[in-house]
Amino acid sequence: MPPDRDENASGRTADPPRARKGRGAVSNIAHRFERFAREADGDALDAARLEDDEALPPLATEVSFETVRSLLAYNDSPDIDFDRSINPYRGCEHGCIYCYARPTHGYLNLSPGLDFETRLVAKRNAAEVLLAELSAPGYRPDAINLGSATDAYQPIERELRITRQVVEVLTETKHPFAITTKSSLVERDLDLLATPAADGLVAVYVSVTTLDASLARKLEPRCPSPQRRLRTVATLARAGVPVCVNVAPIIPFLTEPDLERIVEAAAEAGARAAFYTVLRLPWEVAPLFREWLATHYPERAQRVLARVRDMRGGRDYDAAFRTRMKGEGTWAELIRQRFEKACARHGLLHRRFTLRSDRFVPPRPRTPQLDLFY
Repeated sequence: MPPDRDENASGRTADPPRARKGRGAVSNIAHRFERFAREADGDALDAARLEDDEALPPLATEVSFETVRSLLAYNDSPDIDFDRSINPYRGCEHGCIYCYARPTHGYLNLSPGLDFETRLVAKRNAAEVLLAELSAPGYRPDAINLGSATDAYQPIERELRITRQVVEVLTETKHPFAITTKSSLVERDLDLLATPAADGLVAVYVSVTTLDASLARKLEPRCPSPQRRLRTVATLARAGVPVCVNVAPIIPFLTEPDLERIVEAAAEAGARAAFYTVLRLPWEVAPLFREWLATHYPERAQRVLARVRDMRGGRDYDAAFRTRMKGEGTWAELIRQRFEKACARHGLLHRRFTLRSDRFVPPRPRTPQLDLFY
């Protein structure tokens, strides 16, 4: 039997899943809380083999709305430089196959696979709740990371504008915040970002995984192209917004060869800093990434996964704070040296920006009666 095929419970040979245009995951695997195991119907498998790749029906994006009671999420992780974050959306249409946030869709009883990028949830009252949290007695400001898990500027933001409402609250209150994104849509909000950036209140972190546009379309199917992201870096930099380029994630034998070229391109575009992380495969991300490799790069799959395990103590993932972002071992050390030398060569810092917290002005509490006078 060929190594990339196996049999299901009915004894039928199962082919590897096929990619869908515009989507990262190639299946809807069960989440880890799932009580029942499912397998494809045998007749459906036979029928699928008679179809070509173009016959797979497109998957539309579905958006539902939730009314949240809190928006700020706090963490005490020693390897993260911020202790609070905001994610206006659950799930992400960008469809990055490596996204470490995919397992969170299991809390919604949805798959971390295709569901994560096609069945999205928008927090409709995000700005209202944020106002209440920032005006709470005893609140102490510190930098908020906007988009730490799912991209706050993913495609649905163009119409919903929930992120813009959140940014309006943060800028009105002079609250420090950093944006992490792969999207050029952040340029839309330059009218809000430029002034607080000049006051040391705002920074933007733009992720560039590879400079290979063909690879990027498979890894991050609904993200702007790498060159478009670099133009966004240049646009933000010209407007005076401090920009850091995230070279992330570094994937052995796929994106890793681009490391030095990304750092160089970031510096040429006007970035002030850069940092990196290596591929993380927590929970369901590991089987999803294996499926993706088998579909798109079967000839490199074993080599890539073997190197990932080399820097994770022989496992797909090690969650230890000391090593989860950078890995450990010889390969991880070589990556660190290459990155630091590239940053030094091009004059880039390799640390996060320090944002001011002393300008914060708490929002005035509002009541329905007082709102009549605003």
